[in-house]
Amino acid sequence: MFGDEIKALRRMGVRQALLQALNFATVLASGFMMWKGLGLITNNESPIVVVLSGSMEPAFYRGDLLFLTNPPNSPFQIGDITVYKLPGVDIPIVHRVIETHSAANNPLNQRLLTKGDNNVEDDIGLYNGLEWVERKHVIGKVRGFMPYIGYVTIAMNDFPWLKYALIGFLAVMGLFSRE
Repeated sequence: MFGDEIKALRRMGVRQALLQALNFATVLASGFMMWKGLGLITNNESPIVVVLSGSMEPAFYRGDLLFLTNPPNSPFQIGDITVYKLPGVDIPIVHRVIETHSAANNPLNQRLLTKGDNNVEDDIGLYNGLEWVERKHVIGKVRGFMPYIGYVTIAMNDFPWLKYALIGFLAVMGLFSRE
């Protein structure tokens, strides 16, 4: 099945194979550095997220890619779309701020109440015993989006074999390409 590829790898020699592996590692490291750099610029751990449910329709649909920022010195306003992650919950939630409460002496010390545009009720039931989303739970504020691009991520999460097949294909292509 992979006979021709194995022969090509043997003809390549150790030095050429190591060079190909180093090039592949460089591409991976570059992607990681760009992700971390984008996180530093936008002041959050996850500057890009994918919408996983229909709770924000018609503003965002499942599979939309959202671009986030987390301005440290700017309070959240009613109507802002935030992404927050609560303790004990693995998946971030994308919902709109419908109510804010700030301390009188520190307007940045906010507590937020959120709701999905397509939901009937607010999110208090999602807060796991908390009454409000606190600023420390907020990952970021949505600044832009690209429709449907995130379906690739959804497909890889729904079908894990697809993720491994793609990684394997890219690794094989990286090892056997001569350029």
